[in-house]
This record gives sequence, structure tokens and C-alpha cells, in this order.
Amino acid sequence: MAAEISKNTFLLYSPCLLLLSLSAAVSVPLQLQTLLPRPLPSPPTLSYSWTDSESESDSLAQLNTVSANTTLEMHLELHHIDALSSEQTPERLFDLRLQRDALRAETIYSLVSKAVARNPPRAGSRSGFSSSIISGLAQGSGEYFTRLGVGTPPRYLYMVLDTGSDVVWVQCSPCKNCYSQTDPIFDPTKSRSFSGIPCGSPLCRSLDSSRCNQRRMCLYQVSYGDGSVTFGDFSTETLTFRRTRVGRVALGCGHDNEGLFVGAAGLLGLGRGRLSFSTQAGRQFNRKFSYCLVDRSASSKPSSMIFGDAAIPRTAVFTPMLTNPKLDTFYYVELLGISVGGARVRGVTPSLFKMDQAGNGGVIIDSGTSVTRFTRPAYIAMRDAFRIGASYLKRAPDFSLFDTCFDLSGKTSVKVPTVVLHFRGADVSLPATNYLIPVDSSGTFCFAFAGTMSGLSIIGNIQQQSFRVAFDSAGSRIGFAPRGCA
Repeated sequence: MAAEISKNTFLLYSPCLLLLSLSAAVSVPLQLQTLLPRPLPSPPTLSYSWTDSESESDSLAQLNTVSANTTLEMHLELHHIDALSSEQTPERLFDLRLQRDALRAETIYSLVSKAVARNPPRAGSRSGFSSSIISGLAQGSGEYFTRLGVGTPPRYLYMVLDTGSDVVWVQCSPCKNCYSQTDPIFDPTKSRSFSGIPCGSPLCRSLDSSRCNQRRMCLYQVSYGDGSVTFGDFSTETLTFRRTRVGRVALGCGHDNEGLFVGAAGLLGLGRGRLSFSTQAGRQFNRKFSYCLVDRSASSKPSSMIFGDAAIPRTAVFTPMLTNPKLDTFYYVELLGISVGGARVRGVTPSLFKMDQAGNGGVIIDSGTSVTRFTRPAYIAMRDAFRIGASYLKRAPDFSLFDTCFDLSGKTSVKVPTVVLHFRGADVSLPATNYLIPVDSSGTFCFAFAGTMSGLSIIGNIQQQSFRVAFDSAGSRIGFAPRGCA
């Protein structure tokens, strides 16, 4: 027993000796934090504090109706998309997540490059019929969803939420082509608040390109990066979030939806564009919303989203919200540098993250991308600094897009170098679980960043976990509050 204790003591302190020598070499003490290695989480389960029957039986008199002159707050529970595929193993779910992530990232890069290359579209153009708003990946265009009511009386459906999309849409009957979803297909003829949008209306003209049916009513189409598409009637409808009702939301009533996510009924776009829910309902909620995404390996509580003044936490640090002159969908921020182990990484300069006047480059915050991707020179410099700081950990083979992995099998606690993202006006120190993540059930953990040949960097949802990320469009700022899920 004494020999075993001695061995463990040596394993615990010998890395510290190495770290002291490394810190002496760079003349800055290496800053560490503790990681408690947890395995891949089991598939999440859905748990709501209300049932469909209770929600759908609520009388409209009990609901808070949000009008243009009303300011309310709204709280939602969010669930990870894996909850709709609970029959899969943790390894399979993680593999599918990385596949979705790669497709989404490539779609974002393609969307931005095409937007930068083209001239601004002429308002109300009829020269074709495909919206230039490409909403992301084939499998739902986002990683988190909630349950909300569509129509009057409300029919409760699973809807994916996505800060990288604008157009709100839901599958509608009659279906020419509809993918499989958990809930019954929404029937607009059974809703008292459903209304088509005339072709000449400002809402129809808000589409980058539009088309009319024989009755001179507006049609919409959103094309996805893999060739998937949703097409149907552009309309207005009432959306109900628990006891808060938001009227006349412009949404697509899709009768032809191909290749999209199987399970959820549609998409609630939360981007910065004119047709997103956050923009349409912005005045009612003071143009503020926030979310907090929990680490599913460490917590069984659901993630959450708040609309209104309560969305902005007092403990948040803020960075200015930037705008791309060629594309209004994404939330851009200014990243100045990165620290690893308490020292600024040499070679990671503000110029690597700067957006030029043409709209190239920059950094976006995205809820639907999982893994943060930095432009390759910045990623290599950060990765190499982390490898040096964590050189006492046993390396493991590369895994998928991750090229810095470690074998932590049998360990209950390890010390790892700290990682801090330095935004303009806001230093965001990441918990260890936000950048060293399990990739299998054998104790392999990988540095959860990747490089990209694109000039555009993306801050993904793994790095956002446990922070309340606040989008204050009224103040043109984005905030980060640590431990914001409490």
C-alpha cells in the first residue's frame, strides 16, 4: 500500500516539476486548472415541466400576448438535438455530431465567400427563386431545440433554434414532400391566426428573391448547403412560448421539405437578418436575448434561453457586436488574442481575426457549430502552446478533426493549462471541460479546437458551454457571464 501511495505521489508531482521548468523557460508561471475526466454522456432524455395536453388546453385568456407596444420577458428550456436520437450509442452520437459540424462549417464558409463576392441584391428582385440565406447544415441547421406552440389554438412542436439562420419555417400539410418528424405535421387550415402574405407586401420583398403563386400570394424557398431545400407559402402566424404569445411572425409554411433534419418540425432562426425571429420580435423584447448551454457530461439540467431585459446578466463582460457589410445573418465580434497557461500566445495577432472592408475574415459566435475553428496560423500557434504546456500528459492518436489528443484513462483528476480568449473589452477564461473533451469511452480526450483554411473563425457551442451568452442588439454588444446556467 505504501509503495502504491508513493507511486501515485510521484505521478502527481512529477508533472509539476516539468511545468516549473517550462514556466521558468518562458519566465511566466504556467497557469493550470483542474479537469475531472468524464466519459461521453449517455443520450439525453427530454423532460418538460408541462405536457402537451396541458399546454394545448390553455385558454387564450391565460396567455400574455406580445404586441408592438408590449415589453415582456420569456424563458425557454433548450435541449440538445441528440435527445431525438436516444437509441444511438454515445460514440455514434458524437460521430454524427462531428459530421454535422463539418458540413455546417463548410456551409458557413461558402455562404460568406459567396456573399462577399456578389454585389448587393436589388430589393424585391424577381430574377430567380432561391433565397440567398443558407441556414447551415442538412440535419436541422442547429444543435439545440425547444418546444413551442404554432397557430391558434397552439399546436406544440419541436423547433430547432439557430443563431446562424434567419428564416423561420415549419413543415405544413398538405405535404408534397415532408421528412419524418416527432409531432403531427402542422395544418394551417386549423389555425385561426394563419394568414398568407401578399406578393407586394414589405415582408415578401424582404426575401432576397421571391415568387408568387396564382393567387398572388408570396412563396418562399430556403436552400441548404448540401442541396436540401424547404419551399412553400410565406405567411404570418402566432407563436406561443409557454404562456407568452407572439403574433404575426413571418414564417415559411413548408409543403416541400427535402433532406432536412428528421425529428424537429422546423427552425426558429435567431440570426441578425430582417426575417429572423429575434429581429421580428426585437421591439417587444428590447432586442435582447441570451442562452446558456450546459455541459451534458456534467449536468442533467436543460439548457435555457431568455428573451427580454432579464437576458442580460449583471456579471457579464461585453465586447462590441460587429457587422459584416455583405451579410447580416451572423454575429461578429473582435478577437484580439489567446492566452495558454497564463501567457499570450506569440503569433496570434489581431490581424489574423480582423474582418476587412469587403467582409472577408472576422470571427462569429454561432450556437449551431460545435467545435471552434480558428484560421489556421492562429490555431497552430495556440495548439503548439497547449502541447508544450500539457507535455506531461500521455498523448493519444488523432481523432477525426482533432490533432491533439491525450490518454486520460484511469485518471480522476488532471491539471491542464488554462485557455483565455481575449475579445475587445472582454477576457473569457474557458473551463477545462470547454476545450478538453471526451471522444470515446476509453479515456481519450482531445483539444476541442480545429484549424481552417478560411479567413473566417467560428466560436462554437462547446467553448460556449456554461456561459450565459447575451446578444444585446440594442446596445450592439455581446456578453459572456461565467456559470450562467445557474
